[in-house]
Amino acid sequence: MASVWNKGLNISVFGESHGSAVGVVIDNVPSGIEINYRQIENFMSRRAPLNSRIGSTERRETDSFNIISGIFEDKTTGTPICAIIKNRDYRSHDYNEIEFLARPGHADFTGSVRYKFCNDFRGGGHFSGRLTAPITFAGAICQQILHTKGIKSFAHISSIGNINDKKFDLNNTTIKELEKMQSKSISVLDDMIIPKIQDKICDVIKQGDSIGGTIECVVLGTPAGIGSPIFDGVENYISYLAFGIPGVKGIEFGAGFKTSLMTGSENNDEFYVEDGVIKTKTNNHGGILGGISSGMPIVFNLAIKPTPTISKKQKTVNLKTLENTKILSKGRHDACIVVRAVPVVESIANIAILSQLIYQGSF
Repeated sequence: MASVWNKGLNISVFGESHGSAVGVVIDNVPSGIEINYRQIENFMSRRAPLNSRIGSTERRETDSFNIISGIFEDKTTGTPICAIIKNRDYRSHDYNEIEFLARPGHADFTGSVRYKFCNDFRGGGHFSGRLTAPITFAGAICQQILHTKGIKSFAHISSIGNINDKKFDLNNTTIKELEKMQSKSISVLDDMIIPKIQDKICDVIKQGDSIGGTIECVVLGTPAGIGSPIFDGVENYISYLAFGIPGVKGIEFGAGFKTSLMTGSENNDEFYVEDGVIKTKTNNHGGILGGISSGMPIVFNLAIKPTPTISKKQKTVNLKTLENTKILSKGRHDACIVVRAVPVVESIANIAILSQLIYQGSF
């Protein structure tokens, strides 16, 4: 079942980049949860393109949504929530000349094989980053539900190219500071690197190129005991959803790949009791042991590739004639999708944790 998530929550994402709309259906949502529309708008605005963001696409979509079911008098009804997000600023003619040309780094080739040339190729169609808008809507709904349990997620740009932000230091960072970070047009912990990021993105734009990076996310307040071993662990849920974000190419939890360089004594997180609660002195395990939450902060890091649409002529093939040729993409695009992906990463964390809670009957 393509574009469907059915673990605890049932989520179906639909639409194409240049269709009339994109949208989402969210089923099995607990009833009676009060939903604040303004908070959804604020959350989704962080993903939308902004003039203030260097390198942001010139396509201007407000991501305004229309909820057509599942919420009545500002509370969830328990029936499927369906939201439509209109596409208003698309230019399909940009793709007329390259209908059968496989854009390097895109799903044009694989999509044509999988769907026998019936897929909507304009702007990437159903493979487009535009489909992260309904994912973000679902994440915003899940966020408000999780807040009733005291669970909050925060993400920031961990790196863009070779420019690195500070890592989360939860011993010296307050919730207010994390919430303030979410209001920034470039979500980083260290404001001193913002000009460096802007310069880096400007440089790749001048070269007709793009650049990737990483995003670190933390989930606070998840109780111990959520998740299951082998196939239904917390890591499994988060990873499955993470690769639903176009451009994600890697994920690690806690110390991640650095654990391969450690000894057991260096990697192991020692336990202790504080005020009757079992904790660990370090968090190399990223808040998950055996697929089950430990009660420590859940921490993961995602690698996101450079935007495949660039302003450089590249070699490719004509999928119909099977001839070698060249392509120069004309569509509008972000020079760095990492900047706008931050709330999308928070969204998949929200969906994963709420799905686990519902699956285990905690709602």
